[in-house]
Amino acid sequence: MNISFKWLKDYLKSDLTAEEAATILTDIGLEIEGFERVESIKGGLAGVVVGEVLTCTNHPDSDHLHLTTVDVGSGEPLQIVCGASNCRQGLKVMVATIGTTLYPIDSEEEFKIKKSKIRGVESFGMLCAEDELGIGRDHAGIMELNPEAVVGTPAKEYLGLEEDYLLEIGLTPNRVDAASHYGVARDLAAYLRAAGRPVSLSLPSVEDWKVDNTSFATEVVVEDKEGAPRYAGVNISGVTVAPSPEWLQNYLRVIGINPKNNVVDVTNFVLHELCQPLHSFDADKIEGNKIVVRTCAEGTKFTTLDGTERTLSEADLMICDATKPMCIAGVFGGAESGVTDSTRNVFLESAYFNPVRVRKSAKRHGLNTDSSFRFERGIDPCNTIYALKRAALLIKELAGGEITSEITDICSETFEPFRFDITFKQINSLIGKEIPEATIREILAALEVAVEAENDGTLSVAVPRYRVDVQRPADLIEDILRIYGYNNVEIPERMSSSLSYVQKPDKERLTNLVADMLSSMGFTEAMSNSLTKAAYYEELKAYPAENCVKIMNPLSADLGVMRQTLLFNMMEAVQLNTNHRQADLKLYEFGNCYYFNPSRKEEGGLAPYSERGRLAILVTGQQQAQSWNVKGAQSDYFFLKSVAEKLLRRFGVDIYSLQCRGTKSDLYDEAVSFGQGKELFTIGSVSSKIRKMFDIKAEVYFLELEWDTLLRNTKKHKVAASELPKFPEVKRDLALLVDAGVTFEELRRLAFGVEKKLLKSVSLFDVYQGDKLPAGKKSYALTFILRDNERTLDDKTIDRIMNNLIKQYTDKAGAQIR
Repeated sequence: MNISFKWLKDYLKSDLTAEEAATILTDIGLEIEGFERVESIKGGLAGVVVGEVLTCTNHPDSDHLHLTTVDVGSGEPLQIVCGASNCRQGLKVMVATIGTTLYPIDSEEEFKIKKSKIRGVESFGMLCAEDELGIGRDHAGIMELNPEAVVGTPAKEYLGLEEDYLLEIGLTPNRVDAASHYGVARDLAAYLRAAGRPVSLSLPSVEDWKVDNTSFATEVVVEDKEGAPRYAGVNISGVTVAPSPEWLQNYLRVIGINPKNNVVDVTNFVLHELCQPLHSFDADKIEGNKIVVRTCAEGTKFTTLDGTERTLSEADLMICDATKPMCIAGVFGGAESGVTDSTRNVFLESAYFNPVRVRKSAKRHGLNTDSSFRFERGIDPCNTIYALKRAALLIKELAGGEITSEITDICSETFEPFRFDITFKQINSLIGKEIPEATIREILAALEVAVEAENDGTLSVAVPRYRVDVQRPADLIEDILRIYGYNNVEIPERMSSSLSYVQKPDKERLTNLVADMLSSMGFTEAMSNSLTKAAYYEELKAYPAENCVKIMNPLSADLGVMRQTLLFNMMEAVQLNTNHRQADLKLYEFGNCYYFNPSRKEEGGLAPYSERGRLAILVTGQQQAQSWNVKGAQSDYFFLKSVAEKLLRRFGVDIYSLQCRGTKSDLYDEAVSFGQGKELFTIGSVSSKIRKMFDIKAEVYFLELEWDTLLRNTKKHKVAASELPKFPEVKRDLALLVDAGVTFEELRRLAFGVEKKLLKSVSLFDVYQGDKLPAGKKSYALTFILRDNERTLDDKTIDRIMNNLIKQYTDKAGAQIR
C-alpha cells in the first residue's frame, strides 16, 4: 500500500521527518518495504538558480548568438553564450550552472550542463527556457522572471516546488485500519503520544455540511440487510465534471492512481484518506430514481466498468435500480451507470458491506479492487456518514452543484465497540516484562481504547470498531507491546525451559535426516504448493478428478484443488528447469497429498477427507555432468531404484524383503510397486502423455513413497551395528539359462530358501538376450557371497552349497547351467 508523506502530514502535525516516520512505522508493525523521494519536476532543478543578465552583446562570430555575463550570486559573473532572441541586459533569468542535469519536458533524454566552447567562445552555463527546465512547453525564448526576483535564489525555492516521499507499506491482512493515510497517521500519533512527543492528529472538518434543498432525492431500499448492514447515500445536483485541481491530481499520482475527473477523483481521494470506499452513480441513469440493494437471479449477465460481461451468481450482492443491476456491491461498478463528462446529477454511495460476501464475489469474478481489498477485511461501519459528508463537500467545492437531498442512512445493526476485560497481570505475563501501569494507561489512551471500568487490576475496555483485529485480551496486549516497543523488552539473562516429549519416531528429525542424505547424493529439494490445477486430474484413472479436494474460493483456476500426487508439481519443476536449459535434474520433495472419498462418511461416519505424507524423487537427463575423466551416464530406472534401496536400508528395510509386482497406471509407461501387504512405493518411467502435457521430450523417472507409512513401520526395523567379520567371505558365480519370464527376484528367493545361514548376498551382474540363445530364453549371471562367522569355509562346504543351488534352480526354475 502506498502512502504519501506530504498527504499524511495533512492530518499529523509533528516534527517527524519522512525517514523517522518510516523507521517508526516498521517498529510498530507497519513494515516499510519501499521508500522513494518524489519530485514534482524530475531532478528538482538542482543546480538551477535565479540570475541577472549584466551585459548582453552580439557574438563576434555569429549573427544570432549573444555573449552575456550573468550574476548568479556566487561571486564572479559567469560568461554564457545564449541564442534566445529575448535575451537582454537587466533580465532576470533561470541559469543552469555547470554540473546541472536537466530533463526537458518533450525529451526522454536528460542532458548535463558542461563547460563548452560555442563558435570559439567559452560558455559556463545555460540560460533556460520553460521546456528545458521541464516546467512548461514554451520554447519561444528564455524564461523571463519577475524583476524583483533575488539573484542566487535556487529555482526550487523561487518556483515553490514541493517534494514528497512515497512510503510503501507491506500491510498485513489484519491491519485494514491502517489501509488509509489517516489510519497510518493515527498509528504514528499513538506511538508519538506514548513516547511523550508533541503531536496533533485531526480530521478535516465537515461542520459546513448542509442540505441546500430537497429537490432531487433518490429513494433507497435495502432488501438484503445481511449483505449490507449499513447503506447510506446523498444526491448532489448540478455538478460540472472536469479535470481535478493540481493538488488533488498530484496526491493521487504519487500513490500510483491516474486522475480521471473531479467527481471520481474525490471518491478515490476519500478512499485513500479514510479507508471508506465510495461509489458515484450518474443519478439520471438510475431508472425509477430508486436504488435497491439486493441479489440477482443466477446467470444474470452484467457488464462491468472494464467492458467485461460477467455472469452473476445468486449470492452476489448487487446495487440495482428499479429494473437492472448497476454495480457489484463493494467490488466493481457497471459500465452503464458511472460518472461521465456529461454527468450533471450524482448519487453518492457510502456503505458497510458484509466482508465475507464481498470477498466471495471478488474471488468468484476474479476481481481485486481497492474497494474489495478494504471491504473484505472489514472497514469501520461508524465512519460511513463522516466519509459521505467529506466527499460530498469536496465534490461541491471542486465540481459545483448543490446537495439536494437529506442523507439516507439505512442501518440494520448496532455497531458497538469490542468489549472485554483485561488485567495488568495478563499484560505483563504475556509481554514478559513489568510495564508500569501508568505507561499502559497512556498507551491505551493513545490507541483510543476506552477504559469503561476498573476493579482490582482488571480493566473493562472498549476497543473502537475500526480495530477489527483487536477483539480479545491477547490482541490488545500485542497492540500495547508494538506501541511500547519490541526493542524495549530486554532479553532475559536466564532462560526457562520445560521438558517436551516428542512422539516416536520423530517425523521432523527423520525428514531432515533423509533430506540431508538425498542432498549429499546430489539431489535438490523442491518445495511446491499443495494447491494445483484441476485439469491435471481430468480423465485420470489413477487419481480420479472426483477424489480431488476442491477449494471453495480458489485464488485462480491454477489453484483450484488440493493435489492427490506430487508428480505434477515435480513435472512443473522439470518444465521450468528445462525451459532454462537445465535438463539434468535430480529432485526430491516431501509433501502432503489429499483425497476426498464421500463413501467413507457412509461407512461408520468417518471423515470423507484424508491426508497422507509422501516423498517423491525424480531423475531425468544425466546422472552427473560429463568431464574428461568421467563418462556421462543417463539416469534410468535402475539408478532411481538404487537410491530407493539406500534410503530404505537407512531405515533398516531390505528392499528385497518387499513384494515386487508390475503396476499398470496412466501415470507411467512402465512401473513397479514395492510393499508388504500395503504398497510402500511405486517407481517407473513417467508416461509419454504426461510428458507431452509439460512439453518434456526426455525420459523422466519418478518414485513416490508413502512417507507416513514408512515412519509408522520404523519401529519394526531397527538399524543395529555389529563387529567386522573375522573370517573371509567366498564369492562364487553361476551363469543360468532360464525362461524369459523368470525374474531375478524369483532366483534370489530360491537361493535363500536353500541356504539361509551362510549365504549373505545374491547379486545380478549380467543379463543377456539375443539370437545366440534359444527363443524365449535369457541368460542370467549371478554372484553369491558366502561366509561363516565362526570359521573359514572349506571347499567341501562351498561345493555342497553350490550344488544345492544348482539343483534348486534346475528343479524349480527350469534353469540350465551354462
